[in-house]
Amino acid sequence: MGIILIVVVFAILGYVVSNRLKNKFKKYSQVSLKANLSGKEIAELMLADHNIHNVKVNCVEGQLSDHYNPMNKTVNLSTDVYYGRNAAATAVSAHECGHAVQHANSYAWLKLRSTLVPIQNISGKILNIVLIASLFGGIALFGLPYEAVGVVVVGAYSILTLFSVITLPVEFDASNRALAWVKQRNVVTPEEYDMSKDALKWAAMTYVVAALASMATLAYYMFVFFGNRD
Repeated sequence: MGIILIVVVFAILGYVVSNRLKNKFKKYSQVSLKANLSGKEIAELMLADHNIHNVKVNCVEGQLSDHYNPMNKTVNLSTDVYYGRNAAATAVSAHECGHAVQHANSYAWLKLRSTLVPIQNISGKILNIVLIASLFGGIALFGLPYEAVGVVVVGAYSILTLFSVITLPVEFDASNRALAWVKQRNVVTPEEYDMSKDALKWAAMTYVVAALASMATLAYYMFVFFGNRD
């Protein structure tokens, strides 16, 4: 019941934050940028200002599917952001370019998160195997003692939680870089700057909720497997 409660609570909280984020972006997408620059143009300008010439700006499908890919050095913007000429598009495109700037400057937290990606993927697969096996009583067939299973579960979830927590400074720093640049470059008015800042704040909140959910789940598993030890 404990894990179900955690899932329900954070699912509701995640829905509230996500819905708030979508409403903010919808609202600010209706405010035309006085500089009349599209998200694509904003991204290319920010990259050029940071002497980054080996990163390509692409248009991808989906809503809020924007991301920076360090593997092929691309800033990928959703259609609304790529072509949008508004405060929301400015915030998103500059934020994703903030990740490109982090990559170019070898930002420590980004390097650490990238290092953890393959380990995180393996940890997720391990948890899925344990979950499926436990549903069918498979753990008993493995011949593993209860505490050994606990070590595996807690160890794997610790990696997932660490990754989630490390993501926070990476995302906040990218937003800070974006906001500093749009303000210094005068591509937004003071009013548009406040809108961009507010939009990025709610985007960051989704990562905060995810990190809190991961920490709560890890604490639950630690209590379940090791909380009754003398």
